[in-house]
Amino acid sequence: MSVYVPEQFTPDESAVLRRYFTNLDLPVFALVNLPETVKGALFARYSRTAKSLRRLFLDEFVNDLDLKGDETVDATIGVARAEELYERIFVEYGDDSVAQLGGVHLACEQASNLLTKILEWGRLMSYLEQSTRYISYDARLGGRYRYYRDPDVLSGPFGTRYVGDMDRMFDTYSELVEMVTTHVRATVPRGANDSDFIYRQATRAKALDAVRGILPAASLSNVGIYGTGQGYEALLLRMRANPLPEARAYADMMLTELRKVIPTFLRRVDMPDRGGAWSKYLSDNASNTADLVDEYFGIVEPKESPEVTLVDFDPDGEDKLLAAICYSSSHLPETQLLERVRSLSHVQRVALISAYVGERSNRRHKPGRAFERLSYRFDVLGDYGAFRDLQRHRLLTIEWQRLTPHLGYARPELVDEAGGAEVFDTAMERSQALYELLRPDYPEQAAYAVAMAHRMRYVMQFNAREAMHMLELRSAPQGHPAYRRVVLEMHRQIATQAGHRAVAEAMTHMTTEAPLLERLESERRIEQRRGSQRPSP
Repeated sequence: MSVYVPEQFTPDESAVLRRYFTNLDLPVFALVNLPETVKGALFARYSRTAKSLRRLFLDEFVNDLDLKGDETVDATIGVARAEELYERIFVEYGDDSVAQLGGVHLACEQASNLLTKILEWGRLMSYLEQSTRYISYDARLGGRYRYYRDPDVLSGPFGTRYVGDMDRMFDTYSELVEMVTTHVRATVPRGANDSDFIYRQATRAKALDAVRGILPAASLSNVGIYGTGQGYEALLLRMRANPLPEARAYADMMLTELRKVIPTFLRRVDMPDRGGAWSKYLSDNASNTADLVDEYFGIVEPKESPEVTLVDFDPDGEDKLLAAICYSSSHLPETQLLERVRSLSHVQRVALISAYVGERSNRRHKPGRAFERLSYRFDVLGDYGAFRDLQRHRLLTIEWQRLTPHLGYARPELVDEAGGAEVFDTAMERSQALYELLRPDYPEQAAYAVAMAHRMRYVMQFNAREAMHMLELRSAPQGHPAYRRVVLEMHRQIATQAGHRAVAEAMTHMTTEAPLLERLESERRIEQRRGSQRPSP
């Protein structure tokens, strides 16, 4: 059985697609010869549809574009001369900064949720991932449920068991989606001014949020990536060093497609003495470190810990923040400013911070880089589904531990209220049993079996400016309850445990009250925008 499901297009559709996509049958392809606004709009729509990017382009975009003159376009024309220049500068002289000047939009489809976290590791790239909130994952792809079928597992002694258990987990997901949707619509009344469409969208999203924990980490997703040649090189080097076979195989496909667009920037990736040596360095370091950590601490049992723990902060952080606020407007060295701000009265301290923060009429209004002077490090024990959302904040440091079912799982109250607790628990037991079966022979692939409701540990470290962005964004009413709970607790601990109340109070766009329907206000705004865009009769 093929790992990936190839798309089917008519001859006329294929003729159009060849002008803009680097292949028509593989899950990885680059977008070429399209305006940047079109590529951006395609990726923006990508996250909220079950369609592939090429099908989305045909169904929703192609009729609005002027394709005249593109019939004979060859995206490789003009590349050769530029390649000669880059070859001389980039390869001969080693000027890596040149690789920051060429960017590519790359579609990565049919990637497992384990692979998407690997794809989204880098800070200097842009990602957009398919959402479990807008798409029901019981929709089939090529006649089969959307989960990754590892070739080694399927050809081994547990292949039949793997497919059977995965299918059952998706069956359970489908059953619970309908059960919870029915319950939500029976208990949450529709607003007097809300259309049936808004109500059905919001209630369905709430059910999908509650039930997504059933989905295994093998569940497939689509990721749109925009990055420079330098960013892609770093990504591919990491992927080629990764112990997950899917990551290494996917890296080969990505390299093939990227070389159709920016070949010189990726020349070093598979050179044995360049990229090969680099990937081996990364792989060896990870393996050697893991061996020693297992030797030193492998038999130690973890102690009970809360969901969110503030493990590191600077007790003098607010003094340092005040000095940083003053620095660019002052003529004094920072050490002297630190001495002076300690003598300020409470009223003066408040006045300085208030002036610097200003009136924040919306959460996008953020104070300057002085807030980067202090930072926080949190150890989080939360479900994998919430981790997926928080992990995408790139301007911070995040590290995570191996995904297993050994730390328990979180069952949403809404599932209990809908009468689905027993069905949910049975799926979790199936997930754990399949993981334990696979782990001895397939230690990396075993994580495919772990359902998203299972908990994992991860650490997040960020400065106060990034905290303002992330905590306000992820506490918004439309946020998923699992990560809203995490960021609200982070905000509380910044104020109380770190004692940085002025920093916490500057985050004026935190939302502490959970709405009945998280997506309701967002759906209302979307419908208003749709109405304003309709032509007058």
